[in-house]
Amino acid sequence: MILASGRTAVFAFCTAIFLALNAFAQQSAAPAVQWPEPDPETLPAGALKDTVLYGQRLIAETYALVGPEVAEKRMRYSGNNLSCQSCHLKAGTQRFALPLIGVYGAFPTYMGREDEVRTLEERINGCFERSMNGRALPVGGKEMKALMAYIQFLSTGIPVGTSLPGRGTPALALLNRAADPRRGAAVYKENCAVCHQANGRGQRKGTAGDAQGYMFPPLWGPDTFNDGAGMHRLISSAAFIHANMPFGVAGDKPKLSNEEAWDVAAYINSQPRPKRANLDRDYPNRSRKPVDAPFPPFVDNFPLEQHRLGPYRPILDSQK
Repeated sequence: MILASGRTAVFAFCTAIFLALNAFAQQSAAPAVQWPEPDPETLPAGALKDTVLYGQRLIAETYALVGPEVAEKRMRYSGNNLSCQSCHLKAGTQRFALPLIGVYGAFPTYMGREDEVRTLEERINGCFERSMNGRALPVGGKEMKALMAYIQFLSTGIPVGTSLPGRGTPALALLNRAADPRRGAAVYKENCAVCHQANGRGQRKGTAGDAQGYMFPPLWGPDTFNDGAGMHRLISSAAFIHANMPFGVAGDKPKLSNEEAWDVAAYINSQPRPKRANLDRDYPNRSRKPVDAPFPPFVDNFPLEQHRLGPYRPILDSQK
């Protein structure tokens, strides 16, 4: 009896091991998750489809609907002629280009900039006030409802809290030196000026005042994001540039080297741009403040220039 019982236990144990290894093998052999390609045109005709399509237009043609040059003054919520897809490429559907796919299920979430839990509507308005250098949309208004409907549509079928591969931008290895705007100027001239122009003012589709926005957006000057925007932080902008620029680059097949991306981002962010008032109120819990936030106060004793250009490893190590 004891021998039989022992054999049974050994058999059960081996079976469990076999099943576990088999499951692992099947999981390892499973195909990679495919990046979604949601198309609002596939929705059935009706109010929902119309609202989702309007939300898509608000992302792709922000300047024409709520920009500073639209005829109806009360609709001028954006303070510049960028579009949301200047950062969220292909109307928020491109991998590694700050896509909006899956974002709906990530909110509400804690935001260090305000040191509180924020809704998706509040996050959208943060972009309008910073990246678009404008003012907040009415939370219950037609435009906010359309943006929410579009982002929800893009996130259909993605479980709450899931971050698909391709979300955000790939992390960029830190430099062991400060990023160099002078080197970045040469990188910009060779790779960026043909689209964004030598003066960084971009290429308009039409003429000033026609509410038609840009073919290639300005990167500095009066008609771009202000100094409180996330893209004005060096780590954020260098990672985005490395994954997506020059225009048309695939996020997992960059053209620029790591160093070139850091240096050109430093060059761009060293140029003049609109100022956001009261930046010192951002990150009231200073321990939550990103190391590349280019404005005081800080919890550490590193100089402003190091927070602006790096190197960041010493700052990060000090926070441990």
